[in-house]
Amino acid sequence: MMSAAQSQSTLDALECHFTWGLNPKKEKMLRLKGKLEYIGTEEGNCWLGHIYNLQGFIQYKLGSFEEAQRLFSRATEALHQLRNTEEGPWLVVNYGNLAWLHHHLGEEDKSQDYLSKVEALIQKYPSPLQDELHPEILAEKAWTLMNFDKDRKLLAADYFQRAIRMKPDMVQWQTSRVVGLMSVHKHSDTDLKAILEEIRMAREKDPENLYLAARDLHQRVRRGEQLEDEAYELAKKILINPVSSYSGMKPLVWLYRELKLYDDAVDVVEEALKKHPDEPYLKRCAALCYKWKIIYSKDGRPNRKIFDRAISLTEEVISLSPHSSLSKKIDLATLHAKSVRGLMTADQIYKELLKADLDPTQKQLIYNGYARYWFSDRNDRQKSIRYNMKAAEIPHQGFHRQNSIKALQKIAEQGRHRMCGEIQKFLANLQDSESE
Repeated sequence: MMSAAQSQSTLDALECHFTWGLNPKKEKMLRLKGKLEYIGTEEGNCWLGHIYNLQGFIQYKLGSFEEAQRLFSRATEALHQLRNTEEGPWLVVNYGNLAWLHHHLGEEDKSQDYLSKVEALIQKYPSPLQDELHPEILAEKAWTLMNFDKDRKLLAADYFQRAIRMKPDMVQWQTSRVVGLMSVHKHSDTDLKAILEEIRMAREKDPENLYLAARDLHQRVRRGEQLEDEAYELAKKILINPVSSYSGMKPLVWLYRELKLYDDAVDVVEEALKKHPDEPYLKRCAALCYKWKIIYSKDGRPNRKIFDRAISLTEEVISLSPHSSLSKKIDLATLHAKSVRGLMTADQIYKELLKADLDPTQKQLIYNGYARYWFSDRNDRQKSIRYNMKAAEIPHQGFHRQNSIKALQKIAEQGRHRMCGEIQKFLANLQDSESE
């Protein structure tokens, strides 16, 4: 029997969710919990064990220890079934999680048992490369970081690459790595061009992956290709897929958006909802499509029925995922602002959001949205400028900050607004502070 100090040292040396530095605030945990529920746990999902492992860890962090243990046990079962064997290196992370959980519950005998199992697996299945983690551990760590924290997706891609180097036949690892890189670089055409060959190779090796197919077509359309026929054919395949965030539905509707096929986007997601009327993930996709139909409509203001459906879906999505609904609340404000007599409701939504206790990145999102509201819906450029400045001065580097900076630069370049001098000074100070 190990001493308490030896046991703690052994636990700290494990490769599992408890030792990977996954310590965000409760609010982010709740958002991730909702995100994982969209992934889908249908039989045959190659990430099923990883999904249950991460869900179990989140439940532990939220204080639901019994649920955490249930999910870790489901991860064990899923890994047995997927690999069709009772043991293997893919269980190291799962057993490490269980060792930590039982330790925290004061069940030291059970914790020691799982520590022994981890040690036995490591000895029986050493890494193919000396001084390197086993590829199965690297892959789960990569998948976890990719889904847990968008700021660590490049690190996740590196872990995947290290795992692939040792097990190049694991196609799903290559696909996930490419999908992660596409997500990191989705707002940069230059960076995406650098991984075009990797995307092509991933599609060749994983031709049945509809999620990757949709993401690839979307990027090709962004580069100027006309792929309407390919989009319609892909939609037929996605509609018969099990519903999950890996099914390809969301990147498909983004593909339709890029093609400016807003009505088609609405039609395909409504068809999916007829088959699966209670799927929250599809409702989220549908709310997005209706927002686009309203915002980008070239046929004048959509009818009341369209607005009612859009607002109803968005409100339902907010109620289903209250901890991951900030962007949807902004969408709701946008929809009300575009409707007849909805400006007061939109303004009230923004005022309530501005009063909330939010982190800097969330405030940045709201300031950017409120700036667009004052510009597009209230025709008040001065207030729009003020809120774009608020978004830009928050140092978090992201899409919404860049969007606000670009809006300010455009006004300064036009040189017609009375605040141009102030904007130029603000942008110069911003640049100076970033170069320090």
